[in-house]
Amino acid sequence: MPYSAEHKQKTRARIVERARVLFNRRGFSEVSIDEIMASAELTRGGFYNHFRTKEELFVEAVATYRDFNPVERWPDLDFDPARRGTAFARQMVDVYLSREHLDDIEGHCPMIALPSDVARAGPGVKDAYRGLLERMAGMLAQGVGASADSEAARQRGLALAALCVGGMVLARTVEDDALRDEIRAAARATAHELID
Repeated sequence: MPYSAEHKQKTRARIVERARVLFNRRGFSEVSIDEIMASAELTRGGFYNHFRTKEELFVEAVATYRDFNPVERWPDLDFDPARRGTAFARQMVDVYLSREHLDDIEGHCPMIALPSDVARAGPGVKDAYRGLLERMAGMLAQGVGASADSEAARQRGLALAALCVGGMVLARTVEDDALRDEIRAAARATAHELID
């Protein structure tokens, strides 16, 4: 008897989630389809019922972060999706640059965990990554005081996203805890200045 559409959807989601975690830990090229499927407790043959290529899976793994809810991952952080304006933008910066996010390798945003992998990937992955950047910059642009649709708001949103992502990429690569905290604090302070 064939599996239901719901079962197939849940299986696909499990594969994507396990791939996302493995890609975050080790990068795209260092993870095999066999490892992904074993982590999802499935056989390699089942992979091709859901994806044509590993890169197609990579696209979906990157894109799933668009709907990421930080409260589900880090319940102790102060994040209220109902906040608006500068309060929303500040909390977004604070959560993104948080120690919880930095220490949670498996929960990292793909913009932090996978920029080099994305730069070497095909157009589908780059489009998914761009979608994440556009979404983040757009959400931040809504809280900078200018009209959310203005060019000035877009530029500030992009600058804020660059500060957040760049700060976290640098902090992730440094082993000195004091310097990691200093990098995140500097990025946070400058981001707050751009918001206010």
